[in-house]
Amino acid sequence: MHGTTGKPVSSNYSPKNFPQKLLIAFLRVFSYLPLSVIYFIGVGLGEIMYWLYGSRRHVTKINLTTCFPDYPTRKIQQLSRHHFHAMTIGVMTMAIAWWCPATRCERLTIFRNKEILDNLINTKQNIIILAPHFAALELLGFYFFSQMKMTGMYRKHKNPYINQFIFQRRTRFGSRIYNYKDTSTSLIKSIRNGVPFYYLPDQDPGKNRCVFAPFYNIQTATYPALNKISRLGNAKVVPCMARLRKFGRGIEIIFEQPLEKYPSGDDVKDATTMNQAIEKLIAYAPEQYFWSHKRFKTRPSGEDPFY
Repeated sequence: MHGTTGKPVSSNYSPKNFPQKLLIAFLRVFSYLPLSVIYFIGVGLGEIMYWLYGSRRHVTKINLTTCFPDYPTRKIQQLSRHHFHAMTIGVMTMAIAWWCPATRCERLTIFRNKEILDNLINTKQNIIILAPHFAALELLGFYFFSQMKMTGMYRKHKNPYINQFIFQRRTRFGSRIYNYKDTSTSLIKSIRNGVPFYYLPDQDPGKNRCVFAPFYNIQTATYPALNKISRLGNAKVVPCMARLRKFGRGIEIIFEQPLEKYPSGDDVKDATTMNQAIEKLIAYAPEQYFWSHKRFKTRPSGEDPFY
């Protein structure tokens, strides 16, 4: 097994990895359960997590209150609780993405606007899938990597054993994944050769690697790399998300039209276009977006801490 650098990945099978191995073994149990069962267990566990993790509950409520200032307190609280339910279900469904055969993904999936992707593929357009962080993100990756030749991105986990495990699971269908900072010649060449790229753009990048662009009217630190990758790869950017359907009745993969007049060459303008596309996707399932992430942690100079 090789990592993105081409160097062999060590096995890391040592006694100190026993807790991680136990956690992975526990997670694998969910790969044998129907999605409807996972859904109801996830709602129950998510409710417990909501009350246990006060710090993340605090972050979630601040994010929701700021992004949806017209929502009453009761609706914010309801959205927060449903967010914890969705994220817990999302973690449990990682087991499906990591261990189940591609045929199970096909049985679970329905589509909205799939003709957008099909038309681009049929006309041999280069494609970047813009996939923000939603609860079912791993299942969305499972669909793409199991159904077509695809490349993706990856953020290294701090624990070497977990890092190797996730890397192996995400590349089990033969896909190649790149470091999230990577805009290498190899990646661009792959896109230009017609291999779609699965891109996750929407976590806080820190002040050294960002531009500030509005996201729900909040100046938000945003990765500026997408416009460069799109330009160099001569690729259309297609916003996409996977929505967990109620009661575990599968997942719905939703495609939106490619970003218009993109890239423009202006980093802030292009980051704004991307953020607007993400807002449109969030409207399909607001509770399933990654609100418990400190999305607004990095602030413009002179601003008070957000959290």
